[in-house]
Amino acid sequence: MVKHYKNFNIKKLHRGSIILIGNFDGLHLGHQKLFQLAQSYKKKYNLKIGVVNFDPMPKMFFNKKLKNFRLSNINQKIKLLSNLKVDFVITKKFDKKFSKIKALNFITEILSKKLSSRFIFVSNNFRFGNKREGDVNLLKKYEKLFNYKVVKPEPLIKSKKIVSSSLIRNLLEKGFLNKANNLLKRNWTIQGVVKKGRQVGKKIGFPTCNIDIDDYVLAKPGVYAVRVLRKNSDKYIKGIANLGYRPTFNQKKILLEVHLFNFSGNLYNKLLSVEFLKFIRKEKKFNYVNQLRAQIKKDLNIAKKTK
Repeated sequence: MVKHYKNFNIKKLHRGSIILIGNFDGLHLGHQKLFQLAQSYKKKYNLKIGVVNFDPMPKMFFNKKLKNFRLSNINQKIKLLSNLKVDFVITKKFDKKFSKIKALNFITEILSKKLSSRFIFVSNNFRFGNKREGDVNLLKKYEKLFNYKVVKPEPLIKSKKIVSSSLIRNLLEKGFLNKANNLLKRNWTIQGVVKKGRQVGKKIGFPTCNIDIDDYVLAKPGVYAVRVLRKNSDKYIKGIANLGYRPTFNQKKILLEVHLFNFSGNLYNKLLSVEFLKFIRKEKKFNYVNQLRAQIKKDLNIAKKTK
């Protein structure tokens, strides 16, 4: 398992490594290409690979109104980075004090003194330091002085578009789940704890697990075919989910409700990973509960056939 640090005080064996800096939200195909390149450097120079990322993401820190934004939470990101054979991850808390650090101090005190970075992988539009004063040119300026080398990989382009977390968020918001999953090279997943709700689903014959989506990006509200994984389990349970506001019942808060097929048991306060397989239909308000119940039965038939 990848070593996870909460600050820059890393162990000696991780100093002098290949360092990749960024949010890496979703760990999409573009990120995966980047890590493949880092692996080639690891093999050539016999170095370890480390990732520096921040929580909350700087964009969310500076814009408090930006609530639903993430493609993945920290735990998911750590697991995905582990699968990409990263040796260690630093998740630095991004707060007011850290946001004020001078760009040159970030280079001298952190990248050089704390990490002894050998190679630094960043995107061409990477900015850092107080008021975003630092950029790739500043990093390159101090390469020789601090004995590191900046690597700026070319972005991955698919269908004439740069593969990015922003592109995937946009696809999810518009309901193009299949396209988003293709760019992630896996099923987009929300991870959350089951909370006790108003028992509406149970009353109409379809009991659900209610999950608060926290600050995950808000995919297009509607009905989805899903499969669910419980914590410490490797067995998937197929199901159907409604992501939205339940307009038939005048729900004001966005909620993820999951109905599991062929499952009985208490999942309250349990951590579930909900993988989105297919967008079935957009959310709709029904005048009568019987209309909703009839529609759910149709949705169930589609979800059960989804692979």
